[in-house]
Amino acid sequence: MNVVEAKDVKMSFRIPGQPAIEVLKGIDLSVAPGEKVAIVGRSGAGKSTLLHILGGLLKPTSGLVSLPRNFGFVFQAYHLFPELTVLENVVLPTEARGKIRGGAAKIRAKELLEAVGLKDRMDHLPAELSGGERQRAALARALVTDPAVVFADEPTGNLDALTGADILKMLTDLSKGETALVMVTHSREAAAICDRTLTLADGRLA
Repeated sequence: MNVVEAKDVKMSFRIPGQPAIEVLKGIDLSVAPGEKVAIVGRSGAGKSTLLHILGGLLKPTSGLVSLPRNFGFVFQAYHLFPELTVLENVVLPTEARGKIRGGAAKIRAKELLEAVGLKDRMDHLPAELSGGERQRAALARALVTDPAVVFADEPTGNLDALTGADILKMLTDLSKGETALVMVTHSREAAAICDRTLTLADGRLA
């Protein structure tokens, strides 16, 4: 059974006084457990819009999307809560959903933070971290509930080449097994870690 299913997904944006802008013109996509899929395309093609629809963050104009209750999201801009410590940020998703809670959730969060090289930064605030460290924390947060799928929106977009390579290795190492990955990227190196690469052009996937 697929972990993500999209059928005839369309998305239009309306500006008052102007014709609707059709960004997605009928997207069909299936992602199997453990499969890694990269979505590439030019800037403005609608890649992030599609990813946000697949991840339930945006409602399409029409079409159907099926996804598991338990999923993770990695954003290009990290989106860590500035008033929470790194550990508190990573634990946060377990309070809303997931297989682990309470003390077990904190143990799992610490294990992931150690795995991404942030053992000594758990009690720091996001502002005290470098860009690479923030993305590592965001990756740990996405994986803390042992999700069926992780959605990643340009996860290396704000990072230098070396740090980006580290994040890509962590994505593959830590999302092994049954965890699927759907990643939007401009990076050929990032797309290369995936099983499939799809191109979004003129509102359709190829």
